[in-house]
Amino acid sequence: MDNKDAPQAWQVAGVVSFYMSAALVMVFVNKAVLNSSPDLPLFFLLLQLTLAVILLHGAAFVTKRVEIPKLELKTAKKLAPVTVVNVVGLVFNILCLRGVDASFFQIARGLVLPLTIVVSSINGRSLPSARVLFAAGIVTAGFFIGVAPTSASSTRWHEVPSRLAIVYGVLSSLFIAIHAVLIKVSLPHAQNSTIQLAYWQNLGSALLLGPFILFQGELSKLSELIHTPEWNAEVFVWGSLVTGVFGFLLCIAGLLSIKVTSPVTHMFSSAARSAIQTLLGVWIFHDLFTVNRAISILVIAVGTMYYTWVKSVETVPAAPRPASPNPKDDIEANGGMQLEQIEGEVHNWQDEKRTHPA
Repeated sequence: MDNKDAPQAWQVAGVVSFYMSAALVMVFVNKAVLNSSPDLPLFFLLLQLTLAVILLHGAAFVTKRVEIPKLELKTAKKLAPVTVVNVVGLVFNILCLRGVDASFFQIARGLVLPLTIVVSSINGRSLPSARVLFAAGIVTAGFFIGVAPTSASSTRWHEVPSRLAIVYGVLSSLFIAIHAVLIKVSLPHAQNSTIQLAYWQNLGSALLLGPFILFQGELSKLSELIHTPEWNAEVFVWGSLVTGVFGFLLCIAGLLSIKVTSPVTHMFSSAARSAIQTLLGVWIFHDLFTVNRAISILVIAVGTMYYTWVKSVETVPAAPRPASPNPKDDIEANGGMQLEQIEGEVHNWQDEKRTHPA
């Protein structure tokens, strides 16, 4: 890359700051809504997915760089596996967030990287290097440090995450890992467009969620809440709008991040976001904060950054290819590369969401 094409420092700082801010807003607004309406997690998720589809149509109307795919049954069948895995991961993700503190959420989903390495190795029928396994071991150790009981948690047992919530976090991490592998084989069916694939997944996930919302009786629960004076409907409505819009903005931020930042830069920003998220969780929601949790977050961050460094060292530079006449192709090709380099899903805007549904 020529120096004139290299992103300037203010561009990198702006994109990273925007991405971090949007991700933090998503986590804390999601948590606020789930605290106020814990019986409506699937309906809340459905609203976010529906809003994402609407905003993608709006973006396609404004710019030709956002293309809405042609809805065909044969394409839907080919993308069914990645869509099903996507929606299951989203459900486990939001159920996990409902049951844990905002500051503990990143610990509960701390096995994303190790599970992504395992699933990718099984899919590729290859063994990772010793350094990659060591990095996965560090992150795994950080997870178990975080979920281990402490004397401090025993004095505030009502704030200790339930075992079920931690199981949801592990299952969410597993489906995120599987989703990362499926994305690679699904992109060709979406014309190698991350935006078109995101549209298919949002629309398909919304349709799949519908029947489960009925089976869970969430619509009747919503009706009961509407007639309950104590229920703060404004938190639910505004929270749904804010998370839907910011989830969409995360898509834009993710694409910009691919263009102006490196995987190493992003992982350092993720570590910084983890620290900020913990402090804000303690300040806003008065989350329980123990030495174990602090050490856990630090160990997970160190292991993840070490993994990023290892991959940057082990990755052999690909042979240069002719420049694409369409800038959009470069963005989306780099998007596929990023999915391979980082934790699998972390920059597919579906899954940071996956913490952040959009």
